[in-house]
Amino acid sequence: MSQLPSMPALLEHAGHPPPRSRASVIQVAIVLVAGCAHAAGIAWPFSFGVELGLVPGQAVWWLQLLSLMFLVLHLDGSRSWKRAAWLGWLFATAMQCATWWWLFISLHTYGGLASPLAVIAIVGLAAFLGLYYAAVCGAFMLLAPVNRALRAIVFAALWLLAELGRVALFTGFPWGEGGYAQLDGPFDGLAKLVGVHGLTFGAALAAAAVAGLIRRPRWLNAVAVTAGLLLAFAASLAVQVDADAASRFTAAYPAAASAAGAVQKPFTVTLLQGNIAQDEKFQGGKGIPDALNWYGSQLLAATSSLVVTPETAIPLLPAHLPENYLDTLANHFVRPAPGASATAAIIGIPLGNSNTGYTNSAIALKPQTVGAKDGGDGVYRYDKHHLVPFGEFVHPLFKWFLAIVNIPLADFNSGAVSQPSFDWQGQRLAPNICYEDLFGEELAARFRDPALSPTIFVNISNIAWFGNTIAIDQHLNISRMRALEFERPMIRATNTGATAIIDYRGQVVQLLERHTRGALVGEVEGRSGTTPYAWWASRFGLWPWWGLIVLVLAFAVLGGRGRRKG
Repeated sequence: MSQLPSMPALLEHAGHPPPRSRASVIQVAIVLVAGCAHAAGIAWPFSFGVELGLVPGQAVWWLQLLSLMFLVLHLDGSRSWKRAAWLGWLFATAMQCATWWWLFISLHTYGGLASPLAVIAIVGLAAFLGLYYAAVCGAFMLLAPVNRALRAIVFAALWLLAELGRVALFTGFPWGEGGYAQLDGPFDGLAKLVGVHGLTFGAALAAAAVAGLIRRPRWLNAVAVTAGLLLAFAASLAVQVDADAASRFTAAYPAAASAAGAVQKPFTVTLLQGNIAQDEKFQGGKGIPDALNWYGSQLLAATSSLVVTPETAIPLLPAHLPENYLDTLANHFVRPAPGASATAAIIGIPLGNSNTGYTNSAIALKPQTVGAKDGGDGVYRYDKHHLVPFGEFVHPLFKWFLAIVNIPLADFNSGAVSQPSFDWQGQRLAPNICYEDLFGEELAARFRDPALSPTIFVNISNIAWFGNTIAIDQHLNISRMRALEFERPMIRATNTGATAIIDYRGQVVQLLERHTRGALVGEVEGRSGTTPYAWWASRFGLWPWWGLIVLVLAFAVLGGRGRRKG
């Protein structure tokens, strides 16, 4: 029985490959495992490891750094750009398959796609997006200078370029971006300054710097890397401890906000979780009547300031609802009975018709007021802007795909990127539907005018498509990151989980057990003001990151002498 290679042997192998026959097998195995470890760092998917601090569903910041470090070591050990591109592609394909393998459930279990075709679709998508990482890893071998510090910066910029490719190209699918692994880590306080993309860049920089130190263990390099990490940690700690940091920032920019970080009056909420099985949700025999009855009764019985249902909790278009169903709800909230509590509702429901098209929407109802934002009748509407490829939006060239899968309401129209908030009891409630909270730069657009910026984010989702899997935890962590970036609480009403109240620090303060039916009742404190990230992202979007990448790569091309040749 052959002996497994030791850690020193693995590191030595990374820098100095042994003969090609064995190097290929060992390198591929290590890189594939590292890619899977990167995915596990986003949200730990296993029940073991608690004694090591590995909590199921929680991010593991150091695991991401370790996985990227191994990748960089093997890139450094590559003898050509082609070899580096191959290893980068393997890493990214494994990383993405391990991150969103649960797409198999939506495609096969609920979509009716044959198992082999579902596997091919998932691996094919991961392999296609993996080409972004193959390109940047190959470019790293061609562009990176000999200087270890500059080399680490070039890798970080290129890695961020690949991650932003997933954000921006082909409508975007950045689920599992590396920065989410930094939640609850020593550097997550920097989120309010640089956002998740900045954390992605920083993690890649740290991993590459440590890899360079392993390759050339000189004391000066060790001091520089240690000092850099300590400086980043100190900055993160200072931002977390100093509650007035955002206030001082906006004081320097009066247009940004007048009362950064101010706490609003506590706001009582009821978040509904119907736990309607996905294979029954759109079936007239059981799922639809069950949803209409349960959500209808819960909405009418709620007495908190706000009651929220999940995405498409009402699974029918208004024209197809039972007679007076929607009118009964509207009358209850818009024209409450004398002496009744003042309650508003946010309800997930599809809207539209065959002539104008359909939208995945939320309507909000509150006691009748006069105001331009809701037309004076107490009714507000939000239409989902960022649609899920193939789930809610299908390019005309792929319409044939809808013929072989069963995905109801799979071709929606898109709403505007920055829609008004829902004003209620001194709060500005900003709805976002399902994975829209994955695109922080789009949510940031709502902070362009501080007088209209949200005080509370409201996410309504239906993750039942993906079963009782790590997808629930991953999405919860995405919402937590948005709360950190903007210093805004996020309340989440979902069909099967995670229905939760997240405070402005990104901490889950209340959580309903997943895959159960119930109502989460609690308090949430809205916040005002503008974080540095919200300030610049609302004005410039992703452009600062594109600019940083261009500057780093321009320097590598024009000013980097002594580069390795691929």
